[in-house]
Amino acid sequence: MKLGILVIDDEDGIRRSLTRILREDGYTVHTAPNGEEALTIVQNIPSNLDVIICDLIMPGIDGIRTIEEIGKIHHEATKIILTGYGTLESSIKAIEAGIDGFITKPFENKELKWKIREYYIKRKMRQFISPDVFNELLNEPAQLEPKISLITILFSDIRGFTKLSSLLPPEDLAIILNRYYFQPMSEIIKKHKGMIDKYIGDSIMALFGVPVYQERHEENAVNCAIEMVELTKKLNKGFHIGIGISTGHVVTGIFGSVNKKEYTAFGMPVNIAARLQKLAAPGEIIISEDTKKAIDSSTPFKRGGVLEVATSSAPVTYYRWDGNGKV
Repeated sequence: MKLGILVIDDEDGIRRSLTRILREDGYTVHTAPNGEEALTIVQNIPSNLDVIICDLIMPGIDGIRTIEEIGKIHHEATKIILTGYGTLESSIKAIEAGIDGFITKPFENKELKWKIREYYIKRKMRQFISPDVFNELLNEPAQLEPKISLITILFSDIRGFTKLSSLLPPEDLAIILNRYYFQPMSEIIKKHKGMIDKYIGDSIMALFGVPVYQERHEENAVNCAIEMVELTKKLNKGFHIGIGISTGHVVTGIFGSVNKKEYTAFGMPVNIAARLQKLAAPGEIIISEDTKKAIDSSTPFKRGGVLEVATSSAPVTYYRWDGNGKV
């Protein structure tokens, strides 16, 4: 995992020790003896800094104030307090300042490396993936780096959302969306080892097979989609969903700006999944031929037609499932 780390500590020995330890693991390390110089570094190279390690007690701007000021410039950085001692009051202040974790001095080299890895991955990924996938990432964090991956992409969208939003007060709409759509659908996705990529309006984009590779990610995605459709029908909250699924090679990794980065996927299979979702009727799942080839033949899908994606790409044959197990 190639990260840029800024170490802020007024003790030269601590800075040199951390630099040596972290460079052994391939990290790019910058150092600052105080909060003022640290802020200058962050302002100059924010895109190169993924993790901030800051001493709690320093002359001038203390650690908590330094972290608060850095947060205003570079909100997405993982922020870790380094301390030889602390009080409950300082811990509370650190948490309020947006601290992701603590490392206590003196520290073991292995503990230091593990905690940096844990706090970074937790900040970036934990809310989007299942606990077992999260734990695998801790052991192999390099899987977050940009690469070509064979994955399955799922898009879910509420059918008739415009009409639904026009009939309900905003507060009632928010309750329905959060309680009966985003929350339960997200739990189903994580249950089937999927990763929530993003929410786009009333759509959910999920990835299967990353960031940790898994066998039969196509089947996981299809089983997830069936459970999502069936739960929506069971909840009976006045809306239905349509789902599109595609499988193929894409570029995956953490992308974005200084202020916001996310793990996501780019490539034609993503576009295909989004297009198939638009074709899906209420309660229907549509999958690409590549997905169909990899799933259990007993799952009832019937050839639906051919999708013309782009002039530079071959047409995509797709298959339908209507939400009732019928084809």
